[in-house]
Amino acid sequence: MLNRFVGIGRWASDIELKYTPNGKAVANANIAINDRFGDKENTVFLPVVMWGKSAENTAEYSGKGRLVAIEGRIQVRQWESENGRRYITEVVAENVRFLESNRDNSSRRNDPFADDGRPIDIPDSELPF
Repeated sequence: MLNRFVGIGRWASDIELKYTPNGKAVANANIAINDRFGDKENTVFLPVVMWGKSAENTAEYSGKGRLVAIEGRIQVRQWESENGRRYITEVVAENVRFLESNRDNSSRRNDPFADDGRPIDIPDSELPF
């Protein structure tokens, strides 16, 4: 048997990062995937669970509205609530790939070449040559 999920979509919610009592990172979010059949288009929202470094990296470097590719497996969990037995079907991500750069350009803040091509104003006395 094969239980494999591969999908490309956008995060429909913020990534919620938590830690288990043992210190293992776990993140949850929903991904929106467009589904087209003929001339009809539908958006499917799937809950995604990420563990470990994948959870931490996704929470730090991705967020709501960002395009990602998810590879993993489908999992069905159940639990008892005051309304009876409840079920959830979710994707357990084994691999998360970011498919676009950071929109807020926060990476440029640490880029020493961000102003490449623009004139700089340094007095001749401060030049090392």
